Amino acid sequence: MAIIIDENTQVAVQGMTGNQGRFHAKQMLAYGTKIVAGISPGKGGQEVEGVPIYDTMTAAAQDNRIDASVLFIPAPFAKDAAFEAIDAGAKVLVGVPEHIPVHDEMEIVNYAKSKGVIVVGPNSFGIVSSGKCKIGIPPNQFFTEGQVGVVARSGTLTYEIVGNLAMNGLGQSTVVGLGGDRAVGLSFVDVLEKFEHDPQTKAIVMVGEIGGNAEEQAAEFIKANMTKPVVAYIAGKSAPPGKRMGHAGAIIERGKGTFDGKVEALQEVGVQVAALPFEVPGLLKKVL
Repeated sequence: MAIIIDENTQVAVQGMTGNQGRFHAKQMLAYGTKIVAGISPGKGGQEVEGVPIYDTMTAAAQDNRIDASVLFIPAPFAKDAAFEAIDAGAKVLVGVPEHIPVHDEMEIVNYAKSKGVIVVGPNSFGIVSSGKCKIGIPPNQFFTEGQVGVVARSGTLTYEIVGNLAMNGLGQSTVVGLGGDRAVGLSFVDVLEKFEHDPQTKAIVMVGEIGGNAEEQAAEFIKANMTKPVVAYIAGKSAPPGKRMGHAGAIIERGKGTFDGKVEALQEVGVQVAALPFEVPGLLKKVL
């Protein structure tokens, strides 16, 4: 099994005729993702990588069952594209673009929740159910099927950690990118709960970072609800105090969201926290 997406998920790519949409759609198809439609206003009737292009999500949904949509849309237009996908019936929305205005992000997340739609992101690398379906931008070669669920705020760190897992014979069930912005759809808690009930997932890796309180909330959830072992890595140990670095959500405010505070909260509930990314596989092997 897997969470959120699987081998039967049918995907639309919004912005598929653009450079990024075209490139990553080709990679997703190579991984085995079932892309049934591309969306690009004014380009309806064309094909990209053998996938039909439609002018609107509504038109695409009339010809295809669309379970999920991924946005490769410039940030100023992302909200309209997201609403269009939700209204067309997609139940999973993957938001790749960064720099979406925060008020637009809040509207996307709130509208999606009102319609029962899962939002992965915005500013996310996407989601991969290894060996089944990839929606987003991660490199294909690192994602091999297995028993480790991964949930992360950082993309490149995730690729490094997942690559280390694969090299150590540890495949993944599903890898979820929460997104690095201030307003995102899924939280650590949301994904941990799904992993707890997923028969394929036997252990979980959390990839967190400084800023906000998502990791501290996850620690409280783990203490009260999780029976499966959790290993974590937290980025930002060396970030200078008061200096903005990385994601929009990686901001320490009024002393909250510090590296030490997050590590302490997780360790107090039994989560082993790796000091360096390459230590994660060894910690996992101890708890599996």
